[in-house]
Amino acid sequence: MRSALKYWANQKLMTRSIIKIKTTLLDHQIAQMSAIAIGLSLIESVLPSPMPGVKPGIANIITLYAVYRFSFKTAMWVSVLRVFATSLILGQFLSPAFMLSLSGSVLSLLTLYFAIKLPSKFFSPVGLSVLSSFAHIAGQLILVRIWLIPHASIYYLIPIYGTAALLFGFINGWITYRLLQHHNSI
Repeated sequence: MRSALKYWANQKLMTRSIIKIKTTLLDHQIAQMSAIAIGLSLIESVLPSPMPGVKPGIANIITLYAVYRFSFKTAMWVSVLRVFATSLILGQFLSPAFMLSLSGSVLSLLTLYFAIKLPSKFFSPVGLSVLSSFAHIAGQLILVRIWLIPHASIYYLIPIYGTAALLFGFINGWITYRLLQHHNSI
């Protein structure tokens, strides 16, 4: 009887400790931005693509917004949560598509980390978006070259993917710039 009471008391303590998780306003904001980024990634996943890997990257608008509105750390959380959650929802976790997305995101985040340390006169949201877009596609092409297609012919795709990175990076950066303007005017 005594051991049953101890077991019940321990279970009650464990239940209480699980319920007492404290969250901050920043936690809620990261969750909200991650949810938006995941939704945008899911929408993007059903859009037709002219060639494999050429996608607008509209979820990166939220990552860039998080860099400017909050911090790099917040943007990193949003990006990583988006990559993992989207791959789980689409059933691509640990697949080549997941690895490509993760490698592109990591290199993009590293580029953003160093670029935001430069004086702001060098990079607007549009400039950072284009830079991170190029880094994203570079991370993916490096992984493709090393792992999936270990042949030099992959380099012939650089102009096509580079053009897409420039175009979509510019568009996403402009949208981010407008979102930031709208937020500052409120």
